[in-house]
Amino acid sequence: MLPLRYASRWRAASLILLAFVLCSTLMPAVWFWDDRYKVLSRFDSVDKWLHGITFLMLALWFAGQYSNRSYWKIGIGLLAFGFGIEICQRMVSYRTAELYDVGADAVGIILGLAIGVAGFGGWCLRAEERFAKHQQ
Repeated sequence: MLPLRYASRWRAASLILLAFVLCSTLMPAVWFWDDRYKVLSRFDSVDKWLHGITFLMLALWFAGQYSNRSYWKIGIGLLAFGFGIEICQRMVSYRTAELYDVGADAVGIILGLAIGVAGFGGWCLRAEERFAKHQQ
C-alpha cells in the first residue's frame, strides 16, 4: 500500500465497496428488465457492460491505493472476486452464473489498471495532499 495518511480508512472504505458490489450482484436483477426501465433493455448485453464498468472502477479504486508494482496482485484479486461473485450467483435461484461475466470483469480490470499505469494510479495520495492543503 502507498504511504497513505488515512490508510485504515481507505481499507475500510474498500471493504465496504466490495461488500456493496457483492450484495448488488446477488440482488434480484428484475429492475433491469422492468417496463419502467426499457432504455436499459435496448442495450445488448447490458449485464456484461455493467460487469466491465464495475470492475474498471474497482481497479481504479485500488490503483489509487497501491503502487504500480502491486497492480498484478490487484488484477488477480479482483479476478478472484469476480469468480467468487459467479459462484455466489450460482447458489441463488434468481441469478445466473456466466463465464462471460468473468471475461467482462477481466476486460474492466485490464482497462482500469492500464488507466492507473497511464497516470491515474496513486490518486489517493494526491487526494490526501489536497485535503491536507485545504485543512491548513
